[in-house]
Amino acid sequence: MFRDALGARLIPPEPHFRWRGGEITRLEAFTDAVFAFAVTLLVVSLEVPRTFTELLATMKGFVAFGVCFAMLTWVWYCHYLFARRFGLQTVYVISLNLLLLFVVLFYVYPLKFLFTLSVGELAGTVPRALLEGMINPGQVPQLFVVYCLGYVAVFAILGFLNLYALQLREPLGLDEYETLATRHAVRTLFSYASVGVLVMVVALLLPPSVAGLAGVLFFLNGVIGWVLGMHFQRRSQRILAQRADQATMGARR
Repeated sequence: MFRDALGARLIPPEPHFRWRGGEITRLEAFTDAVFAFAVTLLVVSLEVPRTFTELLATMKGFVAFGVCFAMLTWVWYCHYLFARRFGLQTVYVISLNLLLLFVVLFYVYPLKFLFTLSVGELAGTVPRALLEGMINPGQVPQLFVVYCLGYVAVFAILGFLNLYALQLREPLGLDEYETLATRHAVRTLFSYASVGVLVMVVALLLPPSVAGLAGVLFFLNGVIGWVLGMHFQRRSQRILAQRADQATMGARR
């Protein structure tokens, strides 16, 4: 009853961005199911420990699993925001959405392999002999190519989805702030995809023995996110201030 009195959303999800997505669609439900299955694939190869020693060995893979889980939830959240903000169900959106799910399922195993390898080597949670058996030094550039192809595809598809919404800003009725936020999402997602291309190129150019250092360039995502975020914050504050001034002037009249 309290919910009915106050409406479906007791707390606005985004104070200045009207969510146009209504009830959960079959496409969103299918997407959530695929992401849940992708998370399952991260651990499905692990057997239930039969001894305490095996339990400790399994727990050593917790950090790598945590990183992979964070990556998948990051992608899921980007898709979630798009679906809730715009509620688009066109053939173009459905096609890109299905392509995204296909890539995510492909992306899981390179993601798990790469972070099991890198975290195991840095933290010493995987025996050295096992690490050496997992990959040869000459295969490291190829591993980065496989991983980066999936990474770039995921964020490029998300970027194209938001770009499509930006092109439909008039039919969707996006105001100035919502248009700015959508344009910010497009720039950010394509920037993340560009970092993946950069990492892949550097991994191929470096000698195979040090090609793994190319992964450090992924920290550029944090720098890019901060720079673009600061730019968005300054412009959005200006828009919101102008909106508040207009509302005050309208109230006085």
